[in-house]
Amino acid sequence: MRDQTRGDEDAPGPRRGQSFQPETAAVPAASPPALSPTLSSTASSAAPAKPAAPSAIDERRERRRKRRRRMVMWTTVVGIVVLVGSISTVSYAIVSNLAEPEPAAEEPAAAPPAVVEAIEFPQDEPAAAAGAQPCATVSVLSSFENAEMVESLAAAYNSQPRNVAGSCVTVTTAKEKSGLAAAVVATGFPNLGAEQKPTVWLPDSSTWVDVAQSQGATNLRADGTSVAISDVVIAMPETLAEAIGWDAAAPTWNDIFQAAGDPDLWSGLGHPEWGAFKLGKTSPLMATSGEAAMYASYGTAAGSLADLTAAQVQDPTVQAEVHENETATSHYMATPEHFLWHARQAEASGSTADFLSAVIVDEKSVWDYNRGITSRDGITRTQGEPPSEQLVPIYPTDGYYSADNPVMRLTGEWIDPVEAEAAADFIRFTHTAQGQSAVRAAGYRDLNRALDEGVADVGQLDAAQQGTLAFPAADVVTAVQASFPEVRKRANVLFLLDVSGSMDEPIPAGDTKLTQARKAIEAALGHFTTGDDVGLAAFAQGPDGAMLPGLVAPVSDIGGSRDTFLGALGGLTSMGDTPLYQAVDTFAAQQAASWTSDHINAIVLLSDGENDTPNAPTIGADQMLANLKDMHHATPVLIFTLAYGADADVATLQSISSATGAHYYDATDPSKLQAVLGDLVTSF
Repeated sequence: MRDQTRGDEDAPGPRRGQSFQPETAAVPAASPPALSPTLSSTASSAAPAKPAAPSAIDERRERRRKRRRRMVMWTTVVGIVVLVGSISTVSYAIVSNLAEPEPAAEEPAAAPPAVVEAIEFPQDEPAAAAGAQPCATVSVLSSFENAEMVESLAAAYNSQPRNVAGSCVTVTTAKEKSGLAAAVVATGFPNLGAEQKPTVWLPDSSTWVDVAQSQGATNLRADGTSVAISDVVIAMPETLAEAIGWDAAAPTWNDIFQAAGDPDLWSGLGHPEWGAFKLGKTSPLMATSGEAAMYASYGTAAGSLADLTAAQVQDPTVQAEVHENETATSHYMATPEHFLWHARQAEASGSTADFLSAVIVDEKSVWDYNRGITSRDGITRTQGEPPSEQLVPIYPTDGYYSADNPVMRLTGEWIDPVEAEAAADFIRFTHTAQGQSAVRAAGYRDLNRALDEGVADVGQLDAAQQGTLAFPAADVVTAVQASFPEVRKRANVLFLLDVSGSMDEPIPAGDTKLTQARKAIEAALGHFTTGDDVGLAAFAQGPDGAMLPGLVAPVSDIGGSRDTFLGALGGLTSMGDTPLYQAVDTFAAQQAASWTSDHINAIVLLSDGENDTPNAPTIGADQMLANLKDMHHATPVLIFTLAYGADADVATLQSISSATGAHYYDATDPSKLQAVLGDLVTSF
């Protein structure tokens, strides 16, 4: 398969995995500039050598315990080394002056460093007057992560008159999670009408082009080109980065995975109040930062980040080590915004360290966070006061990946020739001085890797970083995606379903709320595989005040219990009232009793109403939340809440998820339940 964003064998530009020099020549407006989207202009740093013999899992755990002690001594050792080095230098100078001089051997002159010529961005050339109406529409589909940048580019383009083939031009934007966007690109946008389908796709990483092609995409032109860069970094609260020393001397990826796997690290460094090291990652099936984390994990396990192959990804020994790394993940989320929103919530109620120690995100997300912008859902952004605990970006010394934001023209019968030409003109604009200015103002590096000074200052970003690794080849990308269900951290999950009488309410699709919920849970069950422990409970209050029906499918390995689960799900009927607080308190305690550190311990709570217990009093909301917060410190059970239907108690459901460090999902429109629940289970 040809790499659509990097040039084919018969076209200029480097292949994937090669470093490159950016093109500097101007390109006619009718076609995009032939710039490679792999944006590192320097060779990647050397990767750590693979040990002679792979360590067994128990040996790796022992090394992790020793790691804590090494970190305690780190600063002292560095100081000693510097002192000894200084003494040695002085001693050498004295001895050299006393000894007979010897002719120095001639050493070959060092090669001068390669000079990378910066791109000179051409000026935009808008039309003297706008073309005739109706305007040609260029609809651009972006990722959630780069949506703000794409909106800025569209606004800058639309601010000047455009005339393409006699028509004016309007650029519009839409956004979707990267993994979901790749899927709909591959299938040709089957659920959209011709007027709604995009003309251009601008994911935040070219790896999603590989994913779309692996899923059968045939509607992507071969002239994709990068627009902007955002390095993928380890973001940490400042105090935590200082405590571990990574603010002064950046770690390798192996250091990061070792630290995340050491449950005693913070207590060994004098901070038991921070608990275990909590490493946050997005799902590699949904977001580029999650992909980058997996490439780093596989590269570390295989012995080279720069030369990772599909065969190594499929090696059981390598996969075993990657799985061990994944067990240190607190849980997965769909977008970086999810993690950072929870970090702000944790700061507001105590300390950011209560929720995360480090999270793998792009630079732009760090800038957003430090200037007070958060988003609960990745769609609606909120500007607040900057956090008191700022994040610092850590750039691993053995290299890091960069989101390269390729702009891809689409083909299809819904795109007429004028729209296609208008799309090319918009892409031309993205590489002009005005377009690249919009890129920098939106928090990204331009194609010369330059950052806006204000962005760099607020985000504490290192403008001079040169450690970018090329993304792996397309076959490695798809191999990593295929392997994730096997290597990810396993789940210990209870689906908790409200079956009160209101679940009999009909919904527009012709189902009742309950039948629609059963269908959605059955579809979500497909996400889980052997090794995941999954169970089902339901709750309503009977006439005698008892909570019914309770646990209907015990939490057990879904590899052998799927039929039992589905049978219990199909047998649920609606009844009685809604003991929401009692159900949450009861089943959270049961899940905590079976808590295990190598699983994501969680409840998926789906309810369509407020707490309503007329037949017998139950625990109150305040006591329920207090119990959840107490439990969270020792045996944390994440309770993902899903508000189902317009009558759901949104405020209470949000408070439940927040108390446990999990996420709230909105399905108050019942027709969206299956999609929302499908999004939710990417957290596992």
